[in-house]
Amino acid sequence: MPYTSAPHVLVLDSTGLGDRSYLAHDGVHALVVDPQRDIDRVEALLAEHGLTLTHVAETHIHNDYVTGGLELARRHGATYVVPGDVDLAYDGLAVGDGDSFTVGDMTVDVIHTPGHTPHHVSFAVRKDDHLGAVFTGGSLLYGSVGRPDLVAPDLAVKQAHDQWHSAHRLAERLEDETPIYPTHGFGSFCAATQAQGLSSTIGNEKVINPAFTEAEEQFVQAILAGLDVFPAYYAHMGPANAAGPVDVDLAIPEQADPAVLRERIMRGEWVVDLRSREVFAAGHVPGAVNFDLDGAFINYLAWMMPWGTPVTLLGSTPEQVHAAHRELVRVGIDNAVGQATGGPDFWLENPAAAQRMEQVDFHGVAAALAADPDAYLMDTRQILEWEGGHVAGAVFMPFYEVLDRLNEIPRDKPAYVYCGSGYRAAAVASLLQNEGFTNIVHVNDDFPNAAGAGLEIVAEAAPAREPGWTWIASRSTVREYSPRTAADTKG
Repeated sequence: MPYTSAPHVLVLDSTGLGDRSYLAHDGVHALVVDPQRDIDRVEALLAEHGLTLTHVAETHIHNDYVTGGLELARRHGATYVVPGDVDLAYDGLAVGDGDSFTVGDMTVDVIHTPGHTPHHVSFAVRKDDHLGAVFTGGSLLYGSVGRPDLVAPDLAVKQAHDQWHSAHRLAERLEDETPIYPTHGFGSFCAATQAQGLSSTIGNEKVINPAFTEAEEQFVQAILAGLDVFPAYYAHMGPANAAGPVDVDLAIPEQADPAVLRERIMRGEWVVDLRSREVFAAGHVPGAVNFDLDGAFINYLAWMMPWGTPVTLLGSTPEQVHAAHRELVRVGIDNAVGQATGGPDFWLENPAAAQRMEQVDFHGVAAALAADPDAYLMDTRQILEWEGGHVAGAVFMPFYEVLDRLNEIPRDKPAYVYCGSGYRAAAVASLLQNEGFTNIVHVNDDFPNAAGAGLEIVAEAAPAREPGWTWIASRSTVREYSPRTAADTKG
């Protein structure tokens, strides 16, 4: 039956985090599902379409971003719908399996879909008895499911089984033609495996999704085997969402002059250069760290940076700074203390003091190894990437471990830093420069080119760090910011 009376669904992409939020409406009344913290985007859509927001709903207590749902509901006098069986520090309409509520002419049915979290629910929306959409959050994704190990690693096996059953529960209750709208799966680390495509239906998932095409035990083993570590900053997201996030402040930080930039770097604050790694290498503020805004900027910055570190943003344009600041507040980083635009000529008291970064491709690495077989080569990728193949002789030092392993890196000879594309390696190389290393070489190349450059590629398991340690149960170290003292300051 055609969905002539189906609810309308508007999509809000947060590409940096790999997530989506949704606005479903009947032409007059609106439901928002899993909103990000920068709720001005939602409010712009409401105004554009002349809609009244009556409900804001969360599929789960999020682990990868700070929600805007509580503030959005308060500002619009909307009902805040949250999963039941969760200890929250604020009031909301707690719902569970079999519950339903109305949004104008739409009826929203609640389906318990545990697996990503134990309390996870999905929202199936219908209008005039025509089922129009199901919002699956971190349950059923496009060709995948949400990862099962974020709440507690020791629950990963049970939740992997739950994910399989939740997918089948959705398929049993919903028609094959029902479009699905997941929150995760567009590059988010909340996805268990790489998601596929930008749209799908229940019927299509029955054909392509391992939750349907594989037997339960086979599915569980495959999901667990495919898990890598997840960002350290996730440890702060769940508690912030359960406590009730403070209202968002998107005001741009004050401008920082060269003297202020120098002082902040000396205190151990992070001055983040948002320009491309090629432009950064050609000249940058000494002590700045490079996180190109065009990559998975916020995932890697929030992962590597000690939590609570004051941040100053450097961009070529005000638009770059605005976009980066928005990404920061989405994960609860509210201590952006300054910004500046332009380039080193504006950011340094003496522009001639701009620092440079040596860059090579994998052909350059091959030449360096031919001249010195003992050259130090750092592989800063993640576990499964390393185990899938790495340059023979490289040292495995994931980008999120570098700050804890500085004493392993030689200071008396060049250290070549590579990753999968050059993005993470640029962040690591700039961080090492900031830590006083003077012989850092950034390998700005795609890893598949290493074999073409004549480098030997080998595969082996990543070393365990402690007895009984497993990748599934691992969490990256959560570091807290500690200002440098005068004795700590280098040079």
